[in-house]
Amino acid sequence: MASRAPMPSSKLCSAARSSPKSAREPTQAALISVVVPTRDRPEALSRCLAALSAQTVLNRLEVVVVDDGSRAADEVAARARHAHARLIRRTGGGPAAARNAGARAARGAFLCFTDDDCVPQPDWAERLVNTLRQGADAAAGSTSLSRAGALAEASDLVAHALDVPPPAGSDLAFAASNNIACTRTAFEATPFDESYPGAAGEDREWCARLTAAGFVLRSAPDAYIVHDQPLTLLGFLRQQVRYGQGAFQFRHGTDQRRPLESPSFYTALLRRGFAKGFGVGLLFCAAQAATAAGFARAWVAAHRKSLLLRRDPELAGSTSRGEGP
Repeated sequence: MASRAPMPSSKLCSAARSSPKSAREPTQAALISVVVPTRDRPEALSRCLAALSAQTVLNRLEVVVVDDGSRAADEVAARARHAHARLIRRTGGGPAAARNAGARAARGAFLCFTDDDCVPQPDWAERLVNTLRQGADAAAGSTSLSRAGALAEASDLVAHALDVPPPAGSDLAFAASNNIACTRTAFEATPFDESYPGAAGEDREWCARLTAAGFVLRSAPDAYIVHDQPLTLLGFLRQQVRYGQGAFQFRHGTDQRRPLESPSFYTALLRRGFAKGFGVGLLFCAAQAATAAGFARAWVAAHRKSLLLRRDPELAGSTSRGEGP
């Protein structure tokens, strides 16, 4: 491969691609696009965009903000007025659909994804893209919470609960969608599944489909973001219910059924929770109960839809759109 002169202000390194699925390697000066879905969180969006404006590769960066149906659309638009950012609007559809819309509107050869309540560190995009240029098709950074305490520790434990053996060629099986990047080739082959209505399960499904297609998912541990997530007990438990609903869709939403993990997997998780303290252990138990409730709720809804489909296919379709009883 012919050598290329590096851009003076960029430290992005070049390396041969390792994945047979990838297209020709982008140049050293390839544009980097950051996609930020947002909805009615203008203050958080401002902090996120300020952090993105301080990136070390700012000269090769564009930011695509996707307003996914905010009620305060004018305020969100005002906060999105940054030199390197542009705004596109949707009427709603969830974060998976918003990420797809942003990625398709983006011009970059490399696509980075974060959320409006996240604050990337200055070299975040650079480090993610370095990992892509070194042979990965997708990369995942490290995330820390801005708050401390038992709720924060339990939330972090839930976030890392899917620490399962990675598929061949990858060193990760799962990465949260608030701190990932991929090549455009990988995205175009595996966009996010827009049938997921909320921020629960859509990133897990994307990672599973990505690696099943032969793409390489690797860790970029020095690509840090701070997740500025408000933590209340009620909000935490509601989130776990959504995770349970997403988990049901992940396991039963396609023709391919994915079995639950073994009982020893869940036992090990509980031990990890109580190893962090009795309060964290209790919160993690409550989280698992809430997740099970969400899973059961989704099962009941799917069973009801199946019965309706047998009786009246048109009625079942309207119910899935929220028009039925």
